Amino acid sequence: MSSYGAAELASSFRTVRNNTIQIAEDIPESKYDFVAAPGTLSVAAQLKHIAFGPKFYQDIHVAKLTSLKGFDFGAAFGAIRAEEEKPRSKAEIVALLKSEGEKYATWLEKLTPEFLAETFTDPTGQHTRTRLESLLSPKEHEMHHRGQLMVIERILGIVPHLTRQREERARQQTGSPS
Repeated sequence: MSSYGAAELASSFRTVRNNTIQIAEDIPESKYDFVAAPGTLSVAAQLKHIAFGPKFYQDIHVAKLTSLKGFDFGAAFGAIRAEEEKPRSKAEIVALLKSEGEKYATWLEKLTPEFLAETFTDPTGQHTRTRLESLLSPKEHEMHHRGQLMVIERILGIVPHLTRQREERARQQTGSPS
């Protein structure tokens, strides 16, 4: 029986992050202030939010919390939000996505099966999750926001890289000219 562990978690996170980095590179810096609808984040803000997404999860698990009851979410998210709000160029955002992503993936790789099997409870103290279940959340969170960015790419007239790759594979299979 195969098991999903630290190596698989790190590998799948790297795949997701690399796809996000490709989107960040594909969108021109002149469009980083684009906002798809009132009340939504700009491209730049969305990418910075993604870059720091895993930090909360890493922090609570490094601290080996067994319960989130009484946890100061405001302070934790306030510190992350302060980092997200710093002005950064496209190059700085792409570098941040790379460095923060690799930092998180490298940390994930070192986790033991025993650590991943440990449980903790939510703020109500009623719902128990394993650390593994929780550490899947940053990847899911990033994929949610990456989907939003792919819609933004379409609005901006950019064909997302995953679509370009799929279309190229289809052309190669049918022998159609590029």
